[in-house]
Amino acid sequence: MSEEVKQEPVKEEKKKPDIKSLVAIIPPAHEVLGKKGPRLREKRIRVRRKPDIKPQYAKINPKLAEELGIKEYLEIVVARRHKLVFKAILDEQVPELEVWCNEELLRDKGIADNSIATVRKSEKPPQQPVEEGEEEA
Repeated sequence: MSEEVKQEPVKEEKKKPDIKSLVAIIPPAHEVLGKKGPRLREKRIRVRRKPDIKPQYAKINPKLAEELGIKEYLEIVVARRHKLVFKAILDEQVPELEVWCNEELLRDKGIADNSIATVRKSEKPPQQPVEEGEEEA
């Protein structure tokens, strides 16, 4: 007998693509829309008195300043009564949940060391105190 080679039709099995790998390709909605979530507008922190800081300046941690969008000026509000605006100095030595201000200025305003306050970005420059003997224009 002659040997006949029987060839069966080869069935090509197509693998279905894995759904998980397809979904991994699709970017999340926040990347597509470009929104990174809500930005903090203000934060509760501790105000510390430091004698080596000039009255119109306040030292703040760079990470906290970046979170709040503080670039030039910051505003501190203590107990909704005392509202102070300072020029921001970014300093790594300042703990993240503290802002350091002039000791005598805070004492004159009646703000105790280590008081809880709200800090936020300010667009207005600090007001210069009027010296004795000068009149406001």
